[in-house]
Amino acid sequence: MAERKIHEDQKYIDGLAQNNALVIRAVYDKFASKVIHYICNNSGDRDDAEDIIQEVLVIIYEQARDKNLKLTCPFDAYFFLLCKRKWLNELKKSSRKAVTTEDENVYRNEEAEILVTETDVSVAKEKLFEVMFDRLGKACKELLQASFRMKSMEEVADTLGITYAYARKKKSLCIGKLTDMVRRSPEYEKIKSS
Repeated sequence: MAERKIHEDQKYIDGLAQNNALVIRAVYDKFASKVIHYICNNSGDRDDAEDIIQEVLVIIYEQARDKNLKLTCPFDAYFFLLCKRKWLNELKKSSRKAVTTEDENVYRNEEAEILVTETDVSVAKEKLFEVMFDRLGKACKELLQASFRMKSMEEVADTLGITYAYARKKKSLCIGKLTDMVRRSPEYEKIKSS
């Protein structure tokens, strides 16, 4: 499969990853009005639209910072489609009125749809991981959190007052348990089939 070309609008992704105020302002100035218009015409209001925009900007920021997001389509198409999907999910959850489809084909962009699907899958995986992590026992959570923060297992063992060998073995068992919990979750199958 050919590698997808990075779009010139990557500058918005990079700016959001750096929490650049000028880029954030530019995103609002150039792209927010379409989202606001769409949501206001589909059972929402300006406050709903601003909430969705904020949530999507956080998602993009996290994807850029943590997953090294590379934009392969115009930012406008990616941003709009993420906002649209998020809004449709909100409507579905709250059982609000039906959605109009006047804008349905206006913003079609195959690359944006691929990228948004990848983003949705990534966010779903993170949420599933967080839910399952919260279900782990206290000792496993403490050990794994310490291993995420610290550079070495020796440091983790010292901090928790356990031996290095026990820390390594326990970490392996905890990761195995977490992996098993994730794989047994009904959500895992939904994500896998996306």
